[in-house]
Amino acid sequence: MKSDIEIAQEARIRHIMEIAEILGISKHDLELYGKYKAKIPLDYIDEKKASKAKLILVTAITPTPAGEGKTTTSIGLAQALNRIGKKATVVLREPSLGPVFGIKGGAAGGGYSQVIPMEDINLHFTGDMAAVEKAHNLLAALIDNNIQLKPGDGNLGLDPRTISWKRVIDMNDRALRDIVIGLGGPKEGVPRESGFEITAASEVMAILCLARDLNDLKTRLGNIFIGYTRDETPVFARDLKAQGAMTVLLRDAFKPNLVQTLEGTPAIIHGGPFANIAQGTNSLVATKTALSLSDYVVTEAGFASELGAEKFFNIKCRLGNLKTSAVVIVATVRALKYHGGVKLANLSSENLSALEKGIPNLDKHIENIKFYGYRPVVAINRFSTDTDAELNMIIEHCKAKRIVAMVNEAWEKGGEGATELARKVVEAAKECPECFIPLYELEWPFERKIETICTKMYGAGHVEYSLAAKEKLDKIESLGLNHLAVCIAKTQRSLSDDQNKRGRPEGFTVKIRDIELSSGAGFIVPIAGTIMRMPGLPAQPAAEKIDIDENWKIRGLF
Repeated sequence: MKSDIEIAQEARIRHIMEIAEILGISKHDLELYGKYKAKIPLDYIDEKKASKAKLILVTAITPTPAGEGKTTTSIGLAQALNRIGKKATVVLREPSLGPVFGIKGGAAGGGYSQVIPMEDINLHFTGDMAAVEKAHNLLAALIDNNIQLKPGDGNLGLDPRTISWKRVIDMNDRALRDIVIGLGGPKEGVPRESGFEITAASEVMAILCLARDLNDLKTRLGNIFIGYTRDETPVFARDLKAQGAMTVLLRDAFKPNLVQTLEGTPAIIHGGPFANIAQGTNSLVATKTALSLSDYVVTEAGFASELGAEKFFNIKCRLGNLKTSAVVIVATVRALKYHGGVKLANLSSENLSALEKGIPNLDKHIENIKFYGYRPVVAINRFSTDTDAELNMIIEHCKAKRIVAMVNEAWEKGGEGATELARKVVEAAKECPECFIPLYELEWPFERKIETICTKMYGAGHVEYSLAAKEKLDKIESLGLNHLAVCIAKTQRSLSDDQNKRGRPEGFTVKIRDIELSSGAGFIVPIAGTIMRMPGLPAQPAAEKIDIDENWKIRGLF
């Protein structure tokens, strides 16, 4: 038997040409992927129009393992903006198969605030993830091919011990984190240690999401750092002449994808870097396309404000010259009780004492957004188990701090359940034409940038570097790349680098155990704590609940 939401999906889904018409995109310009998906050419980016539109960022408090509904809120808010007479588009990241089959079981919103066709978006979609994977692994193959060449055949003299470029796959597979490659004898390659990372963590994904145009994409791919020769000369992808073929593989993947929400609101979904191990935002070209075609654009940054929002502002906005007009922080009663010490199994029961203890986590995220010059709007994503007393406690707490907070019911009611939120966001956007203040300057030394993020965004007291991390910072500086931004890889389950520290920890020490150079993307990646760039599956993967019936209907992705 079909659920009400499934019936609504089938009844409301419109041909993608109708959605394109809303945005003023000619049907002749669309590259169709069936009836409900299409690619948009980059010709529709208009910098003058984009500068006049309102960009709304949706971020969140520190989430529970299942997430707090940031995507649902983003979709519901865009639908609500259209309901109150604003021309709005929602711009999101593409889901990775890792989380789809891991914990979440889908990442296309929920309830009556979904992007559709949900199954396609959560699975292979238009093939962008596969293209990123192939382009990344092509470079890996070219590297290993060059190592085993004879000196007269174009061997660059790469020192295999310095090569930092691994392979990627779009799956959570901890068994591939550390591997040995090149076995089988002299004709098969040079044996060395390597490994896999998840596709969302690939520098190619980061580059896809930060490139301004095709030429910029190619240049950035050529700027990927590979390692050193035996005489310590740095080697980049351009030295292998890899950037041309890599760009060819990404030709179609570089174009943003157009789909729709349950209410027919245009949705552009493109790029999928995680915020805990990458920059956590959709592509720059997707955001600029939406800004060129709409008056209001709602976008999100992965996980909480100290991760996705920090990288959105300090990396994406600065690089793309984006002007954000308002910020929404998604909070939930259950997450704040979790930060107040309640176990996951008991979050459905009213507990005002635990809620009060957990509210400082919300306060920290409000403080974080204020660092950038914004007074955020708090959207309390309502769950059926929330009580009026719990909801009112959060609202009154925010009111005392002169922060607007309201209940958001977009999951249950779609855009109708977020109309009050939409009106408050419109008001906030009017007050903030030029609010953005960067957290750090690119000219600062790396350690000052890192420590600024850790102390201001996380609440840390100190930053401690391993000997290996210190040595890598020195090497990067010797390459003349001091101007790069910082993209810290850190657990999403805590403001600190220890996933077990809930609430609002303060004065702790962030431990930077390694540094990775993403010179093509334009940042370095300090790796904090025990975070892995190749996640593993949980004890009970979501994949166990996903199935398909004899009518080709997929179950378990909601």
